[in-house]
Amino acid sequence: MDPLKICILGAGALGCVIGGALTEAGHTAWLVNRSAALVGTLNDRGLLLREAGVDRTVRVQAATGCAAVAAACGPVDLLVVLVKSFHTEAAIAGARALVGPQTAVLSLQNGLGHEDVLAAAIGPGHVLAGKTYLGGTVLAPGHVIAGIEGKETVIGELDGTRSPRAERIARAFSDARLATAVSDNIYGVIWDKLFVNVATGALSGITGLPYGTLYDVPEIEECAVAAVAEAMAVARATGIRVATTDPREPWRKAAAGLPPEFKASMLQSLEKGSVTEIDYVNGSVVRWGQRAGVPTPVNRTLVACLKGRERTLARPETLA
Repeated sequence: MDPLKICILGAGALGCVIGGALTEAGHTAWLVNRSAALVGTLNDRGLLLREAGVDRTVRVQAATGCAAVAAACGPVDLLVVLVKSFHTEAAIAGARALVGPQTAVLSLQNGLGHEDVLAAAIGPGHVLAGKTYLGGTVLAPGHVIAGIEGKETVIGELDGTRSPRAERIARAFSDARLATAVSDNIYGVIWDKLFVNVATGALSGITGLPYGTLYDVPEIEECAVAAVAEAMAVARATGIRVATTDPREPWRKAAAGLPPEFKASMLQSLEKGSVTEIDYVNGSVVRWGQRAGVPTPVNRTLVACLKGRERTLARPETLA
């Protein structure tokens, strides 16, 4: 297939993993991150990816904003949105120059509702939704652990059709070793991925533990399973068709194929002095549970504890 012009909007750890893999596969992939220091490192030295303990350098193109990408290549074929949930509206507003008539905009963010924000900003015809189990952990600026092996990505059209553009994107990802499938039930897929985030994100952030240690504590596993069971009950009450039948499955799936030093994104955010996406993960379970009349005491407690951790951040202005 012909190479795609791709922009990764929000190239943190996961965005670097995806952008690096697509670059290695021959696509033109731009990594957009607001950090001028990181962008300078990526452009000067390249992206250092570590898989199975082995480092390799990928020569990537990076920018601090979408204007520079648009000036270099015009509208892109694919805009992958990976910014933090609370930055979605502002990020897509700043990326309008990259969205042409044929541009597909794909959200691979954690949590619920991003596709609605994107559709309102640029029109639903541009938007695809998706979820990925790929992982990334920053070791140093421009140096990332890539969790690729055995990790699936699923994308789909909002109306449930299996479109040629979705198939093309899935093929491009899969050819880049990012195993990707197209679903006609993308909202069910989103909830199935939400269960995985519910299982580990808040608990990793609250305890400060990477996966290797997190999974050594039986009481943490029981709490995770209880949180997932609540989320599954909410999904059923809301009429969402999910594939998950065992609340322990998302707990097991979260760590599959990842090294013991891997850290959930919420813990990575806290360690950087940033707020987390708790409102869009466990917080979403609480809100949807309220609407459906389903109690969610475990998720409500996890939200409270994580917000307490956020209040201990060294830079309180990040809470604004």
